[in-house]
Order: sequence, then C-alpha cells, then structure tokens
Amino acid sequence: MSRLCQTDGLTEDQTEILKAVRTFVDEQIIPVAQELEHADEYPTDIVEGLKELGVFGLMIPEEYGGLGESLLTYALCVEEIARGWMSVSGVINTHFIVAYMLMKHGTDEQKQKYLPRMATGDVRGAFSMSEPGLGSDVSAVSTKAVKQDDGSYSITGQKMWLTNGGSANLVAVLCKTDEGDDSVYRNMTTFLVEKEPGFGETAQGVTIPGKIAKMGYKGVDTTEMVLEGHQIGAEQVLGGEPGKGFFQMMDGVEVGRVNVAARACGIALRAFELGVAYAQQRQTFGKPIAEHQAILFRLAEMATKVEISHNMMVRAARLKDTGQRMDVEAGMAKMLASEYCNEVVEDSFRIHGGYGYSKEYEIERLYREAAFMLIGEGTSDIQKMIIGKALLKDYKLR
Repeated sequence: MSRLCQTDGLTEDQTEILKAVRTFVDEQIIPVAQELEHADEYPTDIVEGLKELGVFGLMIPEEYGGLGESLLTYALCVEEIARGWMSVSGVINTHFIVAYMLMKHGTDEQKQKYLPRMATGDVRGAFSMSEPGLGSDVSAVSTKAVKQDDGSYSITGQKMWLTNGGSANLVAVLCKTDEGDDSVYRNMTTFLVEKEPGFGETAQGVTIPGKIAKMGYKGVDTTEMVLEGHQIGAEQVLGGEPGKGFFQMMDGVEVGRVNVAARACGIALRAFELGVAYAQQRQTFGKPIAEHQAILFRLAEMATKVEISHNMMVRAARLKDTGQRMDVEAGMAKMLASEYCNEVVEDSFRIHGGYGYSKEYEIERLYREAAFMLIGEGTSDIQKMIIGKALLKDYKLR
C-alpha cells in the first residue's frame, strides 16, 4: 500500500470500507475507465457495483437503510473512486449532497419518502443552483416559484450544469420565491422536483434538453433543465418552510467542497502513481529518468503536494463531522487540493513527455479532468473571498 494519503485514527469499519472500495476501483474501474471515458459512455455497470457496495447510502442513517457513516468516510471513499475515474465520483457527489440536505433540513415525511430509496440508489439525486447567467452570484437566481391560490407553486426558469441531470429522478432546485422578506437571501426556497430519468420532457413542465459536450468529466451526464410552469405541491419545499433555500444550499455546497477536494486528491494521487512508475521504466542517457535529479526533485514535490492536500481535506471533513462551522476549512481544502492537483497532473504529464499527449496514456485523461477541479463547487477566487472575509472577522483589530 502507498505511504501517501494514509489517514490516522480510522475505525475497523472505516478501514474495511475503504479496503473494499479500493479493491473495487483497482478491479472494476481502472481497467475500463479509458474506454468508457473516450466513448463518453455512462458507467452503468460501475454504478450498479457501487450500489451493491452501499456507497449510495454511505452517510444515510441506518434507520433509513444506509450505513450511517461519517463525512470523513465518505470523502475517503470519493478520493479512492476519483483515483480510478473522476467522473464516477461525480455520479455519487450530487446524489450525496441532496441526501445530506434531506438529512439535515428535510421534514420527517420527506426523509421517510426519499432516504430509504436513496440509500439503495433507486432514487438518484441531482443538485441545481446554477443558471446560464448566474456564475458565482447566487443572489441573482432568476428561476421563480410563484405561489398559487391553493398553496402549491408554479416554477418557471432555466437551470444549468446539473450533474446527473439525465439519470437523476429527484432534483433539489433553488428558486426565488419573493414571499416578503427584505433580504434577497431569505426569498429563496429549495424545491424537491421529481422527474423521470432521461432526456426531453421528463415531468410536467420539466425538460432536460440533452448532455452538454465537455472537454473532460465525460461519461457522467451534465445537463440544463428548463422549467415552464412546473406545478409542485408545498409539501415538496425542502424542510416544509419557504425562504430557507439559500442557507440549505450553502450547507450542501460546504460538504460538496470537501467532496471536490477529495476528488482532486484522488486525481493527484493517480497522477503521481503514473508518473513515478513511468519514470522508472523510461530510460535516457543509459539510466531510468527517475535517476536524473530534475525528475527526482519533481517526484518529491508532487508527493508532498499530494500529502498536503489529503491532510487538508481530512481535517475539513473531520471538522464538519463534529458539527462545527467549517466554511474556511472547506474553502482552504478545496482551493489547495484543486490547485495542487493541476500542478501534480501537469508535472506527471511532463514526465511522460510526448506520450502524455497520446490518448493511449491515462495521464491525458487526468490532464483534462484536473481542469474541472478548479471550477467545481466554486473557483479558487471564490474560496479566497470566503477565506479572506472570515479571517478579517477573526483577526479584526480591537
């Protein structure tokens, strides 16, 4: 086992879960990832295998049929899965965010209705906050839910960048409700929108146009969602009370940032593994290139960045598990892991030389996947804003 990315203080159950996931990644994901990724093919067999492992219900409480594990356990599993193929971890991530939001903010009826079937993967979640003109300014949400005379709502608007948008059958959608509060942030509501898997009109007033073509992050379906007068009952308001959507979504994004940090750690670890292996096989000037000081120093720096990122991610996950606020720690972990991931992948790419540019080599795929880590769940600039503002409060001059 690699000495990198080891985590102290794990329970026997956590260790066994990680061992099972690692074996699954080595045997069921890595051997087929290249072929599926190049074909942009949804990893159906892999997803079914993850269902059997219980990964879809990893953090869902046992009373709802899940494993009742911690965010740390989940993040370490994501790290392993992303090491095999980052797109597969994306299939899990948005599903997990919706399940987490239900666990933390859902009514008892909503938990009973969805969590048992989410634990088995029969209900698959998607998370919808972004819009075509929204970017990082969540306050500018324009998708609107208008309350009807009978207490139900009519939703109209366009959403963007839904991971699992086609395959999901439950979407947490952030809408503007404008029910009288002075704050724009208290005039947003999260709705639990049910639909059929697939593309086209998947529910009354809900259209999923098709997959968005991307440079990387292939296999997983990333889509738009168009809502035109979608009629939805008040019982589908997350938590049963309008006006709390922004805060619910931010809670979900916080754990999502730990997830993206874990994904970046997994990609970086795989890039290091590929780089250190190739450096011992490729020879120049009569010896393996690993024995050239330039390559040796590069490997040392890569390994250090992998290790730092892993430890930052673990700290953020553990802090969240205690129930403490960890927006700064999640932002730091996400920013550092994503930036270092790109640097480690690029260094591995350079070690591979011309072969790294060939689609026959795995590093070419990682090079495209790493770029997504820089923008997923908020860019590094957004993380710096969050971190900097929080630090100014903590260190305010008295």
